[in-house]
Amino acid sequence: MLKLVIFNLLLVSWSCLAFVTQAKSYGSPDLDTDNDNAIATAEEEAQDPFASCEIYCYGDLLHTIQMAQLFPDSKTFVDMKLNNSPDKTLTDFRAMMETKNNTPSRDDLTKFVDEYFSPKGTELELWDPTDWKENPSYLDRVSDPDLKQWGVELNNIWKQLGRKMKDDVLKNPQYYSIIPVPNPVIIPGGRFIEFYYWDSYWIIRGLLYSEMYDTARGMIKNFLSIVNRIGFIPNGGRVYYHGRSQPPLLTGMVKSYVDFTNDDKFAIDALEDLEHEFEYFVNNHTVEVKNHSLCVYRDSSTGPRPESYSEDVKTGESFSTDAERELHYSELKAAAESGMDFSSRWFINDKGTNEGNLTNLSTSLIVPVDLNAYLYWNAKLIAEFHSKAGNTKKVIEYENKAEKFYQGIQEVLWNEEAGCWLDYDMKNEKSRDYFVPTNLSPLWVKAYNISDSEKISASIMAYIERNKLDSFPGGVPNTLATPGEQWDYPNVWAPMQYILVEGLNNLNTPEAKNMSKKWAIRWVKSNFKAFSDQFHMYEKYNALEFGGHGGGGEYEVQTGFGWSNGVIIEWLSKHGRDISTGAGGGAAASRVMNFVGLAAVTVVALIAGRFLWKSWFK
Repeated sequence: MLKLVIFNLLLVSWSCLAFVTQAKSYGSPDLDTDNDNAIATAEEEAQDPFASCEIYCYGDLLHTIQMAQLFPDSKTFVDMKLNNSPDKTLTDFRAMMETKNNTPSRDDLTKFVDEYFSPKGTELELWDPTDWKENPSYLDRVSDPDLKQWGVELNNIWKQLGRKMKDDVLKNPQYYSIIPVPNPVIIPGGRFIEFYYWDSYWIIRGLLYSEMYDTARGMIKNFLSIVNRIGFIPNGGRVYYHGRSQPPLLTGMVKSYVDFTNDDKFAIDALEDLEHEFEYFVNNHTVEVKNHSLCVYRDSSTGPRPESYSEDVKTGESFSTDAERELHYSELKAAAESGMDFSSRWFINDKGTNEGNLTNLSTSLIVPVDLNAYLYWNAKLIAEFHSKAGNTKKVIEYENKAEKFYQGIQEVLWNEEAGCWLDYDMKNEKSRDYFVPTNLSPLWVKAYNISDSEKISASIMAYIERNKLDSFPGGVPNTLATPGEQWDYPNVWAPMQYILVEGLNNLNTPEAKNMSKKWAIRWVKSNFKAFSDQFHMYEKYNALEFGGHGGGGEYEVQTGFGWSNGVIIEWLSKHGRDISTGAGGGAAASRVMNFVGLAAVTVVALIAGRFLWKSWFK
């Protein structure tokens, strides 16, 4: 617990110093007004929400720079700001290439990037949320003193993840890869310095439990703005994600906000954009299978992922034709749209199994349980919001849309033999009997017959037992396959634990509710152990180790971390009275915090704050 005390001292100290040194940039943003006007101005000037795409999304400049691998992480380059207009940058790049006979050296390219681009992250500035509360009420529902202290730390982290865009982004969007939005955001953390779509669902849940209603509302307004301007919400807040979205949870965000605030008008006012997003998915992702219209993840752009360009080119080298390579790139991006990039969940090999590697990705040929469950949920919620507005015809329309998804989920994706829902392989016309937490996602969104809860519960509990899902000390792994991808065994992810836990709780049978609570408490305690050891909330964890963080995939494990914070805050609120760490020191920690004054804290920060902050949250 002493580690937590020291951490809190430095966290408070660093916040004080940051406020003093950056007071001018923090300000107090006027949500939804001045910045909305700036967005409109930027749109008029740029006339294209992806005006900088010719630099960041495709073309010779992107290919040349990314294939030179100037940076350890390919995402670094496409997050850098232009120092000149896209036209001038391209013109001067072509001139440079001509003088170098189209074979520039690494030094030539480094010099060009240094001259024509600014470092990543320069479009954003730290933002101290104006509605942050020092002692949100969820802390009162935590009995264990050590866990309560941890809850304080998690609440403080929101301030470290707060960002707002500089005014120049709104005035000159063509100089940036970031997509302008009117309100500040809470970012995931680590290499992810912009908003991400589905991450934000759990971040917003955490903000609502932290009573940061204005910040949550502002983030939702950002997404509604993007739907209004672009037609859908990209994977993340960058133009290079222009061909793909992520699991559609915007309508769920609005539902969460309304549940906490009772602001029905907010949901009613959002309906046009929520309908638009729903129809975007239906119109662009639908396939016909077993006489049902269901949806798959897919991408509409061409070429490698800009943020992982050289990596994609490398995996594409095993294909013999340009058409095969292009299909491979499309499947990579479709998997990214699913949020599970990457996983054996999307592998189909020549034998029709999930064994293989990235060259076996066949995402667009797999009908996923989760996407169709989410779209069912969206339709139900849109109908609910129309009911609040008294729009009877619209209620009937979206109830009918929900029913069509419901029928497809039950008749195509439910597998009686497995005892749960399974993804469907259209290529081989069969269910994919491999465990993924999303197999149980219909429980979370209640896309099942409530009157059959007892039967479904017995079937699901047998499925859990058969797959030994309760045997892992660090949480339920994302799959039971081991190809080394980050969304495979033994990695564990907060949103997947959330879907499992809340879904089991929805069944409302004693067995399912007991398992739900057991898994929630285990997750909280394991995350607490990891935080106590290293002062980090991680993007992913390790099923095999109580308190262990995850690994594998295309990049190192990231810290921060938005959705992990959000899930823990919600479960501290729901289960905090029933969880004990079994460790002492909580009262001592409180006494230490009360004893140390602001002056002493500031001295500590001046000596060590910057060094330790960078080492803990780099």
